[in-house]
Amino acid sequence: MKKIRFTIVYAIFATLATLYATAQSRQTREEYIERYKSIAVAHMERYGIPASITMAQGILESDAGNSALSLSSNNHFGIKCKKNWTGRKVYHDDDAKGECFRAYSSVEESYLDHAEFLDSSPRYDSLFSYPSNDYRSWARGLKAAGYATAPDYAERLVAIIEKYNLHLLDQQDGDAIYSSGKNAKENAEYFAIQSNLNRQEAVGIDPFRISSSIHKGYNVYRTNNTCYVVAKKDDTYASLGKTFAISEKMLRRFNDVAKSDTLAENDIVYIERKKDRWLGDALLHEVRENEDLHSLSQTFGIRKKNLARLNHLRTNSKVEKGQTIRIR
Repeated sequence: MKKIRFTIVYAIFATLATLYATAQSRQTREEYIERYKSIAVAHMERYGIPASITMAQGILESDAGNSALSLSSNNHFGIKCKKNWTGRKVYHDDDAKGECFRAYSSVEESYLDHAEFLDSSPRYDSLFSYPSNDYRSWARGLKAAGYATAPDYAERLVAIIEKYNLHLLDQQDGDAIYSSGKNAKENAEYFAIQSNLNRQEAVGIDPFRISSSIHKGYNVYRTNNTCYVVAKKDDTYASLGKTFAISEKMLRRFNDVAKSDTLAENDIVYIERKKDRWLGDALLHEVRENEDLHSLSQTFGIRKKNLARLNHLRTNSKVEKGQTIRIR
């Protein structure tokens, strides 16, 4: 009898100890933000997805890294397998029983796949017309595009962003600003003076070329706060992608070129995602001879589809010499 009592007491104690250990090891939202915010900011700079949105989705979809799915598969964004997924899989009850979810070797891999998933899926194209600091439009857009089925998904993302001041991450040097605790009002005033939206003058081409570093024999320049290199003789998108550890497919996407397009010597090649508009003061540009939407998008570091949208044009529309084009 004593042995049975001891066994029962021991079992209860072991269960309580396990529950206590689980509670003690549970990651808080603050810890989650601190651990992954730098990745979110880096992906914002490359892909244009607000860091605040990435962090809020990670917190919501993975319960700040504590959900069963995230612990078993490193899947922090609830991305399901889909037809084109060839990686590791796990099965988890969600909208239906035993649904297929993507599994990753690391959380960092999950963050990268999230960025590439949004960037490469046509259903999310409209989101990239919003500035990367417009987290409210991004939240509504994700819901409208069907990222999640919860009717209040957008509101839940916004609530997380505003509770934890994640919008600070969306600003230039957002990681440092967030860590320093600089308040939102100061930053709103800072960004308000960066561009004067009432200025209407046209701007001629100024490459605004700043050499920021050298990598494997290439000068890395920056324009519109976006890095690019100048192609050398015999360069290809594949060879440059290998040099800068970017897939050829992604490099072509960064530069708005088709699979059949080839590189010419002295072509501008962006090695990160271009911005959705010009970040400087100038609002307009007067088209010069031999310019088209693609060459202008490369000159100013603006995504071609965004440049077209700013001017109510199609991406294949022609522009004429002397025509005034809006760049922000």
